[in-house]
Amino acid sequence: MRIRAAPKRAEKRKNGMSECLFCKIIAGQIKGEKVFEDELTFAFKDINPQAPVHFLVSPKRHINTIAEASGEEMEHIFKAAQKLAEQFGTSDSGFRMVINQGHNAGQAVPHLHVHVLGGRPLAWPPG
Repeated sequence: MRIRAAPKRAEKRKNGMSECLFCKIIAGQIKGEKVFEDELTFAFKDINPQAPVHFLVSPKRHINTIAEASGEEMEHIFKAAQKLAEQFGTSDSGFRMVINQGHNAGQAVPHLHVHVLGGRPLAWPPG
């Protein structure tokens, strides 16, 4: 079986500006509580936290799906999540990383991002 990457979708633009909420947060056009940034990733606290520790790690480049992300981008995302989990004190007690991909999974913003949750016991299965 051959797996093909999903076709890249153009991000919506209005007057040359991205309409993506996360792109606007990353660009500083919309306020977000930044917790980390490197050359490829940006992390900020979730505006509707579901745990005492809940932040999002996202590529700076607008990416709709996991299939569009490079290995380098995914590596940066996971390393940032690992580093931040340690800084927020959840490394030892445990934390959860979640990627909601697509409408049925609950992806609310069409920009690839990883939720990192911790600071309390997390039930399974989620939702």
